[in-house]
Amino acid sequence: MRYYDEISTGYYELYGKEQNKKLAIILNHFKPKKTDRLLDVGCGSGLSTRVWKCKTVGVDPSFKLLPKGQYYINAEAEHLPFKDSSFDIVISVTALHNFHDIRKGLQEIKRVGKKRFIFSILKKTAKAEKIEKLIKEFFSVKKIIIEDKDIIYFI
Repeated sequence: MRYYDEISTGYYELYGKEQNKKLAIILNHFKPKKTDRLLDVGCGSGLSTRVWKCKTVGVDPSFKLLPKGQYYINAEAEHLPFKDSSFDIVISVTALHNFHDIRKGLQEIKRVGKKRFIFSILKKTAKAEKIEKLIKEFFSVKKIIIEDKDIIYFI
């Protein structure tokens, strides 16, 4: 996470437009209820957490990138500090390839989530095939949207 700590002050300028485009696609296909609890794993600067009109919590291992506030927690995906089935929805927008152990991270996401999950993965990551295989191993994918740079999975 050293890279993200180092670019934290310019993160939005580097990735903001790209992330907003993916989020717009997700928002067009998914509307949570106001009462839903949503966990954003790998929330980074909080950009992908703030768009939802429900109760949200964001986690990210990059302390410098993470916004300050009670709803943002410095944690790794492989060790989520929540009880089983704590969240109605769990999302991870372009973060899975950064997990130290993708299998363990997805197991943790499944453990803390109830039934709705959304993941986007970079098409160009060398780990794309492995990530897709693991997503399909742990979850029943309902819809896939292929975006310019990402593949978005709705579960």
